[in-house]
Amino acid sequence: MWTPPPPFASNPLKTRVDLSQFLTSLLDPLAAHTSPGGARIHLGFTGTHFDETAAHLEGFSRPIWGLASLLAGGSPYAGTERWVRGFESGTDPEHEEFWGDMRDRDQRMVECSAIGFCLSVAKEQIWDKMNARGKANLEQWLGGMNDKKMPNTNWLWFRVFSNLGLSRVGSSFFSSERLKADMDHLDTFYIGDGWSRDGPEGVVQLDYYSSSFAIQFAQLIYSKLAWNDDRERCAAYKERARQFALDFMWYFDPEGRAVPFGRSLTYRFAMSSFWGACAFANVELPAPLTWGVVKGLQLRNIRWWTQQAGAYNVDGTLTIGYVYPNGAMTENYNSPGSPYWCCKSFITLALPETHPFWTAAEEPYPSHLLTPFAKPLHKPFHIATHSAVPGSGSALTHSYILSSGQRCSYAVKNSAAKYGKFGYSTAFGYSVAVSNGLGGPGLEEVGADSVLALRDLEHDEGWRCRRRVDDARFEPNPQEDRAEWLRSVWRPYPGVEVETWLVPPSAAAPLWHLRVHRIRTNRRLAAAEGGWAGDGQRWDGRHLDEVTGVNEFADQKSTKTKGYGYLESAGGETAGAAVVVVSKSGVSGIVDLSPSSENAAAVGSGKRTGKAFRTDANTNIMFPRAIVPTLMAELDPTSKGQDVWWATAVFGIPAREGEAGPPEGWELEWMKRPIVPEGIVKLMQ
Repeated sequence: MWTPPPPFASNPLKTRVDLSQFLTSLLDPLAAHTSPGGARIHLGFTGTHFDETAAHLEGFSRPIWGLASLLAGGSPYAGTERWVRGFESGTDPEHEEFWGDMRDRDQRMVECSAIGFCLSVAKEQIWDKMNARGKANLEQWLGGMNDKKMPNTNWLWFRVFSNLGLSRVGSSFFSSERLKADMDHLDTFYIGDGWSRDGPEGVVQLDYYSSSFAIQFAQLIYSKLAWNDDRERCAAYKERARQFALDFMWYFDPEGRAVPFGRSLTYRFAMSSFWGACAFANVELPAPLTWGVVKGLQLRNIRWWTQQAGAYNVDGTLTIGYVYPNGAMTENYNSPGSPYWCCKSFITLALPETHPFWTAAEEPYPSHLLTPFAKPLHKPFHIATHSAVPGSGSALTHSYILSSGQRCSYAVKNSAAKYGKFGYSTAFGYSVAVSNGLGGPGLEEVGADSVLALRDLEHDEGWRCRRRVDDARFEPNPQEDRAEWLRSVWRPYPGVEVETWLVPPSAAAPLWHLRVHRIRTNRRLAAAEGGWAGDGQRWDGRHLDEVTGVNEFADQKSTKTKGYGYLESAGGETAGAAVVVVSKSGVSGIVDLSPSSENAAAVGSGKRTGKAFRTDANTNIMFPRAIVPTLMAELDPTSKGQDVWWATAVFGIPAREGEAGPPEGWELEWMKRPIVPEGIVKLMQ
C-alpha cells in the first residue's frame, strides 16, 4: 500500500550539520506564507480563542526559537532578513501589519518569549540589523507587557524572557523590579524532586509544561543567560534539572518516542527540548545520563518525528495534530502556527561543535541500567515502566506510564482523556472523545481506551470517564521490594464511587499491568473498560477481521495480506472475558480476572463480556482508524457491604521499530496472567 514518504526522512540527524539542515528545511517553506512586510506568517484558516493577528504572530515568532539558536551558534540563515523586516513592520503602529498593543492576558505575551530569547542570544544578527525606528518600536512594544496582568501560570516566564531581551539590548523599558518579582513568584511553583507545577498551590498539573514546553526549559535557559546577575537562583535551577532528569528520562523509550500525556501535544518534538537545554546550560547530569545518553535522548526523538509523514503538509510546513492532522485532540489555542513551539528543540544549535553534546558518541537508551523496570514518580502521580521480557532484546518491550491524580485546572477540550486515563503509552498513544454518546450507545465516539467508562442507564446521560480523582496516593506492594501501586477514588455521579488500584508489571508477567476497581453505586450503570488502542487496519489497508482462535493468528503470517485481527472471548465459569487485538501496531489485549462470588451475583450480574470496539475515525492520536479491546457489563444498585470488585489485566506489546505486526514470542506472553497482589486480595475478600 503506497503512502507519501515523510519529507525529511532522508536526514540522518546525527550531527550538528544534520540538525541545522533540518531546521532550515522547516524555515524555508515559511517564506511562501509570509506577508510582504514580514511580520505575519499565515499557515491556515482554523480558528482560535484569540484573534487572527495573534495567530499570525505565532507563525512569525515560534520559529525564532530555532532561528535564534542557529544564529547564536555562528551559522547563517539566508532568510534571516524576513524576520528582521518583520520586527520592524509588526511593531510599527502605522504599518498595516502592526501586531497591536498588548492587553491584559493577551496571547501576544506568549510570543514575546521567543523574541526576548532572540534578543538575548542573537542581538548582532537581529537587533543590530534593524533600523533606528524599528528598534524603538520593538522595545516599546515588548516593554508594554510589564504593566499588564498575566495568568498565574508558566506565562510569567514569557515576561521574564522579554525583560532579559530588553536588558541585553540596553533598553530603558527593561524592568529589573518586574523581573525579580516574576522570578520570585515562579519559584513558589516548585514542589520538590526537581518538579514544578504549572500554577499556584492547589494546581495538580505536571505535564510537559513542567518540563520541556516551559518551566524546566526556561529555568535552564535563564541559568545560562542570567548567571552573572542571579547566580544563587541559577545554581538552584541547575540542581533541580539534575534531580528532574532522573525522572524525566522514563518518559522516553528506546526508539525515541515520548509518552504522550497532557495538553499541547501538537508541539511534538518540543517534548525533548529539556535535554538540549541541559546542554545549553552546561549541566552535567548524574548517571546514567552521560553526554552520549543525553544526545541520544534528544536526537532520537527529533529523528522519530522526521519519520512521521502526517506531521507535515506537502510543502514541508507542520500540521496541527500529533502523528497526523487531528483537530479533535487539539486545544482552542492551537493555531496553524502553534506547532512551531517544537523549534525549542533546536537549542543545541547555539552550541559550538566542540561542546561535549556534539563531540560525544550517541549512546542508546540505558534500559539495562533501569532496575527494577518500573519506577514510581511521586510528584506527578505516575508509575513509569519500560517493561521487558528478559532475553528478548528489544523485541518484547513496552514503555508507558500509569497515572492517577492529575487534572487540568481550567477548561481544556478533552481534559479527561489528556489527564484522567489509567495509562499512556509511547506506542499506542491515547484516544480523545468526539462526543460522550448522549442519546445512544455511542461508545465508539468516547475514545474509551485505558479508561473505565460509566453510563447511567436510567437517565441516558452519556458516558462519563475519569476526569478528577480524589485522594490519589502511592502505597507499597509488600510482595515486591521497592514496588508501589497507585490508589485513588473517582466519583462520576452522586452516589457512585469507584476506587481504583493501578499495579505496574511484575517480573513474572512483564507485559501486563493490573487495574482493580471497587464500585459502589446507587444507580443502574453500564460499564466499559478499555485496554490499549491498536491500529485497526490490516497490512493492505483494510479493516481487521475477527478470527476464531489464537492459532489462526499464526496461520495468517504467511498470507499475502497478513490480516491478523481480533479475538473475543465471552468467558465461562472458570475463565473471564478476554479480547486480544493483533495488528500492524502490535498486540493489545484485556482480560477479566474478577473473582466470581455470590456477592457479585447478588448485585446485578456484574459479569463482563469482551468486545473489540472500532472507534470513530481520528479519535486516537497515533492511529486514524483504531480498535480498542474492551470489557462490558451492567451493574444494578449496590447496598452497603455489597461492593462490586473487578480485576482487569491489560496486555500490550508494540511492533518493533521498522517492522509491522506482532513480534515473535507474543503468544507465549499473552498466555501468562498477572496475579492480584495479596494486599489487594484481602481487601476484596
